[in-house]
Amino acid sequence: MRVTPRRLAWVMSLWAPNLFSGIRVKRFADDWTSATVELHVNVLTRNYVKTAFGGSMSAMSDPYFFMLVMHQLGREYVVWDSRGEIEFVKPGRGVLTAHFGVPPGKTAELRERARGGAKVLEWFETEITDASGDVVARVRRQVYVREKKRVTRAA
Repeated sequence: MRVTPRRLAWVMSLWAPNLFSGIRVKRFADDWTSATVELHVNVLTRNYVKTAFGGSMSAMSDPYFFMLVMHQLGREYVVWDSRGEIEFVKPGRGVLTAHFGVPPGKTAELRERARGGAKVLEWFETEITDASGDVVARVRRQVYVREKKRVTRAA
């Protein structure tokens, strides 16, 4: 069964860590260049002072940059999430949204830098906003990219 953007968004929303953390994947672009994720702050996803739990905001940003890069690059590359940073700007309430984007030009650059088996580490950034558009947190995720050894040996 081929993984389509729509199917992956649906499965990721039902995946236990997301489901029980109030995280919903709204969409992946058909060309894998973007994703939109929401966090619904409720009694299960809020902290002691009734605002968004920081761990939930971190979790809502965890796999999406690496997944976008992985799907654009294809099976000839090893791609994974290697580091993450989050700066909390203001308390999060209601529905929080994060938009993740990896344009084709960035993917082409990563492909070129990883040619021959080179290890590439690239930072990606996004913001988590509330319903009024105010920034709640700034997120940075580092993605690791390398051509698979069998591809490098064949070249």
